[in-house]
Amino acid sequence: MTALTIRLPNSLHAKIRELAARDGVSVNQFIASAAGEKLASVLTVDYLRQEASRGRREDFDRFLRAVPDVPDEADNKA
Repeated sequence: MTALTIRLPNSLHAKIRELAARDGVSVNQFIASAAGEKLASVLTVDYLRQEASRGRREDFDRFLRAVPDVPDEADNKA
């Protein structure tokens, strides 16, 4: 495990301490979890962008044409 020293504004540090206590975890655990969540978010966006770049409009149109043209269920309940 790596030790890391960071500088935080006092107001941010106080809020982190407050939220960590409310969650019953240490400040270290809270910050490590927040960093992990941010990492997962960024990597997910990167993955989705990469997958989207592989998509082809022709394939999308073909699948969309295969969807049956039926009334929406909400229209039937009115």
